[in-house]
Amino acid sequence: MALFIAALVIWFIVRVVDILLLVFIAILLSVYLSAVTDWLERRFKLARWAGLTIAVVATVAAVTLVGVLLVPPVIDQTQALVGGLPETLTKIQNVLAGWASQYPVLRRTQLADPSSGLVTGLVNDATDFLRGSLLPYVRGAGKLFIEGASVVVMALYLARAPNQYRDGLISLIAPQHRPIAARVFQDMAATLRAWVVGQLIAMTVLAMLTAIGLWILGVPFWLAFGIFTGLVAVVPFFGTLVSTLLPALFMVATGDWLKVVLVIALGVLVHVFEANFIVPRIMQRKLALPPVLTIAGVLIMGTLLGAIGLIVAVPILAVTLVLVRHVLHGEIYGDVDRQQPAVLRSTGEYRVAATLPET
Repeated sequence: MALFIAALVIWFIVRVVDILLLVFIAILLSVYLSAVTDWLERRFKLARWAGLTIAVVATVAAVTLVGVLLVPPVIDQTQALVGGLPETLTKIQNVLAGWASQYPVLRRTQLADPSSGLVTGLVNDATDFLRGSLLPYVRGAGKLFIEGASVVVMALYLARAPNQYRDGLISLIAPQHRPIAARVFQDMAATLRAWVVGQLIAMTVLAMLTAIGLWILGVPFWLAFGIFTGLVAVVPFFGTLVSTLLPALFMVATGDWLKVVLVIALGVLVHVFEANFIVPRIMQRKLALPPVLTIAGVLIMGTLLGAIGLIVAVPILAVTLVLVRHVLHGEIYGDVDRQQPAVLRSTGEYRVAATLPET
């Protein structure tokens, strides 16, 4: 009977995974709105509804302002980039072939053949992945509008009365386990808030520094590449790799290898600065995610859910580790010390789960 129920639950989750994904995205949006609303409540002593209204209006105004200032030039640069992409790819292939033909070990490889289409094949593979991943979510304008509106509405309700939904979920749990459930939800909320706020600021910093650096180096489409760097920063490691190599690849078409090296060095320096100075200060070390586990999580979520899975991989992994710490380590194994992330145990900075379960 237990196996049948477990199989039924798994089947149900698989069937409604798209809906669950929308709910999770709504939770992430509500975490951001709640963070702004909570700050307004503490700072100006506003009512919850007033703080949430100001948070929504300010967010919409900020997004509109950024859109008015940046969208037109970004669209122009992106159109120019896409329009000249075939010619650019041909130039890159010719430059790489000329470079490879100078070395005996590379002369008989596809890299030394200007007609091999190696670079074009890599671009086509990436395009096919994105098209196949995003197409299910944009099957129609009406469906996309309904899903987007649903996410926004759910986020507003969650941000308006988060305790109502938290308490409702806790009430479904057996009374003897409700204290640990309350601590789990509290830890999850703090973890997701750290990720959302930290990720938004990190993405902004990366976009600005990359765009300015590429502009100084004289790289074409510097603004488009800068915005792209900020957007893909939501995907750990792989976003960094792609956003660093993509502008460098376009500089290969010029044959200026010094500038190629400088563009790569710029990407490395910007991401090192973001990873070591920006993110730790913002996230307050609440997200102690092992790098190998993070990369594996991104690969798994990308395989299961496509491009959307890449975006939500880290917060889902963070929530999963919260459950592991509290339920598996704390309750099942009785290892209370393991409830706190390893990076925080020696510092005493873990303020979320201040009350540990009794053993």
